[in-house]
Amino acid sequence: MVLVSRGDHRTALGGVMIGLPFTKMQAVGNDFVVIEEAVWGATTDWTQTAIRLCDRHKGVGGDGLLVVCPSTVADVRMRMFNPDGTEDMCGNGLRCVVRFASERGYLPNGVVETLSGVRAVWITDANSEAQEIHTEMGVPLFRPAELPACVNGENVFNYDLTIDGYKPIPVSTVNTGSTHTVIWVKELPGDELFFDLSPKIEHHPLFPERTSVLWAQYSVARHLWDIRIGERGVGETLGCGTGACAVAVLAARQQKNNVVSASVPNSYHAKIKSKGGTLKVAYTYGHTAVPYESMILAGTAHTVYSGIVQPAG
Repeated sequence: MVLVSRGDHRTALGGVMIGLPFTKMQAVGNDFVVIEEAVWGATTDWTQTAIRLCDRHKGVGGDGLLVVCPSTVADVRMRMFNPDGTEDMCGNGLRCVVRFASERGYLPNGVVETLSGVRAVWITDANSEAQEIHTEMGVPLFRPAELPACVNGENVFNYDLTIDGYKPIPVSTVNTGSTHTVIWVKELPGDELFFDLSPKIEHHPLFPERTSVLWAQYSVARHLWDIRIGERGVGETLGCGTGACAVAVLAARQQKNNVVSASVPNSYHAKIKSKGGTLKVAYTYGHTAVPYESMILAGTAHTVYSGIVQPAG
């Protein structure tokens, strides 16, 4: 049972808390249940909690559970769990945590620990509802062992994936904190093709830990990528931050329609539009005496409501 509240999650009966507080947030339509480890307890079974709370019929409903935890190496630690209980990294979830933590004074240094490493974060127009949250997303991984993918070679670029009933499908895969496989298309797939092929690619033996699947079409008129997302462990989602990074990175590496910065060599800027909204990705890499590489994701995050949920059992 969920009780919606706009206050401090206490009843009128002597101020006694009758459940555990949560906050519902969304970033480009990717919606999350956000809770604090300090309130729920460090011994909580997060896998089962994610399965229960993310259920859209019997729980709060969401594309994932975000747990804000103490950290010894950053201001806070973010843990993200998919609706099936698997732990993962999520760029849109990171922006939600940044806004949640910032509004509570938890981010004095602008540093968040994630499953993929420690990330610097910052906010522009912080006092505006349209504030933009910028997050460092680390370094993309391309080697098959890092994805992981069961194939030889230096990377998985334009790999012909075989699926019964279909011609070989050229796919490209990168790990941007989570494994993403991109299919370049001239037109985004309709429901029949999307819902048939996306799960088959997600569960293909090539990907022992499964993969998210992104279909990407470039719009010359609007100078952006339109994408459709089949997220690992979730299904179709309205947005995906690490997925947006994957599209931008692979487009840059494969020289597909990214806008190149004139002031910074090998700096690529891309807009990625999903059903839930538009994200901006800046990707820079080079091969000087000291190789460098960085991804920065920018977008918004919003609180939808707060509430109380009764403990399991």
